[in-house]
Amino acid sequence: MGVYQIRNKANGKIKVLSSLNLDAALNRFQFDLKMGLTMGMWGQELKDDLARYGPENFVFEVLDKLKPVEEPDYDYREDLKALEELWLEKLEPYGERGYNKRK
Repeated sequence: MGVYQIRNKANGKIKVLSSLNLDAALNRFQFDLKMGLTMGMWGQELKDDLARYGPENFVFEVLDKLKPVEEPDYDYREDLKALEELWLEKLEPYGERGYNKRK
């Protein structure tokens, strides 16, 4: 579980996301990339850039991971959201720099 980015190698723009399962997030990204990023989570601008630059110009990169705690029923969602917010503040992937939308 952690925070990752989808990076456009052609123009440097990024989209920062988080997941409780990074392996599943990578698999979903790879599948969606082949399908043209049809899921709504990617956003129209990223989809347009995929059509413009091609799938070979998009990479999945892990930015940070949460370490598991010993408590078996621990809910990581709040910790994960806080970690994602830290990376959003650090990278500011908005406008010309990225595909995220300010909330």
